[in-house]
Amino acid sequence: MKCNLILHCGAAAVERDALKAVRTPVATETWQPIGHLRLVEQVERALAASQLSIVNQAHALSHGGDRYFGLLQVRNGGEHPDYAWVLGLRNSHDKRFPAGVVAGAAVFVCDNLSFSGEVQLARKHTTRIERDLPLLTERAIGQLVEHWNSQDVRIARYREVALNDAAAHDLMIRAVDVGVVPVSTLPKVIQEWREPSHASFREKTSWSLFNAFTEALKGNLPLLPRRTQALHGLIDAHVGLAGRN
Repeated sequence: MKCNLILHCGAAAVERDALKAVRTPVATETWQPIGHLRLVEQVERALAASQLSIVNQAHALSHGGDRYFGLLQVRNGGEHPDYAWVLGLRNSHDKRFPAGVVAGAAVFVCDNLSFSGEVQLARKHTTRIERDLPLLTERAIGQLVEHWNSQDVRIARYREVALNDAAAHDLMIRAVDVGVVPVSTLPKVIQEWREPSHASFREKTSWSLFNAFTEALKGNLPLLPRRTQALHGLIDAHVGLAGRN
């Protein structure tokens, strides 16, 4: 089963081939940008080397093509009935952020995205980044596979742990404190917890609360990894997984 990889980031969705047309800026003595397509192709090779296949993908550009975001749905020989492994990619030609990849999950029923482990391919696009890119991406994919395996254990645990309203409300307040959501988004989280948009989350568990948050967080892909990593930390502690992933 494939999920709809909806980017929700305000950027323009493009086909993979459109990345060819994006001009990579001229390198300087201290800065060597990576072409968006070059990054995608190298990640694809690293996934293939790890026996991981891509079954779905989405790509987007913003800021005149200077910033790239991508999502790759990945299969490792088996599939989960209700969620998929996802790899997030990002790259910039305006020095806004370094090239990087992040392990995530996408829930089939609602297209909610969440991310756990993140690996930057370089602190900045230095002159050695092009030479080192194959090694960096292969190392990154190896690390992210570990995060995905931990994610399977984590989601199973979230499903097991029931949650009453009092505990859920406490976690919501703490989520604001640690930067998962701004106060202005909290009413949406409460609404999704009390009256879920999707029947799959009517049972009151930690997984249902997690998806109430991710439903409310749709709309800003660049901030989603940081926010959902903080959310994982919060709920991991509640279900007794803190320090194990």
